[in-house]
Amino acid sequence: MGKVWPNVVALLLVPLFLFPVYWMFSTSFKPASEILTKDPTFLFTPTFEHYGSATGVDMFWTYVRNSLTVTIGAVVLALLVSLAAAFAIVRMKFKGRKGLVLAVMMAQMAPWEVMVIVMYLIARDAEMLNSIGFLTLIYFVMVLPFTIWTLRGFIAAVPKELEEAAMIDGCSRTQAFFRVIFPLLAPGLMSTSLFGFITAWNEFAMVLVLNKDSEAYTLPLWLTQFQTAFGNDWGATMAASSLFAVPVLLLFLFLQRRAVSGLSAGAVKG
Repeated sequence: MGKVWPNVVALLLVPLFLFPVYWMFSTSFKPASEILTKDPTFLFTPTFEHYGSATGVDMFWTYVRNSLTVTIGAVVLALLVSLAAAFAIVRMKFKGRKGLVLAVMMAQMAPWEVMVIVMYLIARDAEMLNSIGFLTLIYFVMVLPFTIWTLRGFIAAVPKELEEAAMIDGCSRTQAFFRVIFPLLAPGLMSTSLFGFITAWNEFAMVLVLNKDSEAYTLPLWLTQFQTAFGNDWGATMAASSLFAVPVLLLFLFLQRRAVSGLSAGAVKG
C-alpha cells in the first residue's frame, strides 16, 4: 500500500499538468468563432486556418533557420568545451580546481537576465548587434555552466580503474578517454544536450534586446507577432506555440530512447 498512494497522487497530477498543453493544441485547431466563447467547447470541427496564419508570417523560415543555427551551435560548442572541462575537473589535479568548480556553480545559479544590459553594451561597442554569431556565443556561455556541472557528475560516476586499466593495456590518456569513458557518457551527453537545447531554444530576453533587425529574429520573437488592431489572434498564437513546442517534444522522445540504450550498452562489458 505504501506504493499505491504515490501512484494515485501521480495519476491525479498528470491531467493537471497536461491540460494546459492539451488546451494549447486543441485551441490551435478550433475555429475562430469558438475560441473566446463563454462556455468552452471540447467537440468541434478542426481547422488548419490558424497554422496557415502562423506560418504565413513574413520571413517565417528565416526565423526557423536562425533558431536552429543559434541553438544547435550553442549546444555543440557547449558539449565540446564542457566535456574537456568536466574531465579536467574530475580526473586532474591542478591549482584553482575548487575555485573553478565554485565559479561554475555560481554561474549556473546567476540569472542571465541581469546581464542583458552588459551584453548589449558589448555587442554595441563590438558592432555585433543583429548578429546571429554573437547570439550563438551568448547562448553558448549561458548553456556552458549547466553542461559542465552535469557532465562532471557523469564522469565522476565512471570508475577511474577502467581508465587506468586501459592505460596499462597501452592506451594513452586520450585513447582511454575516447575508447572507455566516452561510450559510457552517452546518457549524460544526451540529457545535457536536451536541457541545453531547451534553454537556448526558449531564450527570449537576449534576442529581444540584441536583435532588432527582423532578419536576425528567432522563433521566440515570432510568437509575439500575432496582434491585430482588434486584439490578439489567439488561434494563430496557439498554433505558433504548438509548432514551437513540437521540436522540443520530438527531441525529447528521440534522446530519451537513445539515452536508455546508451546506458544499457555502457553497462555491458564487451
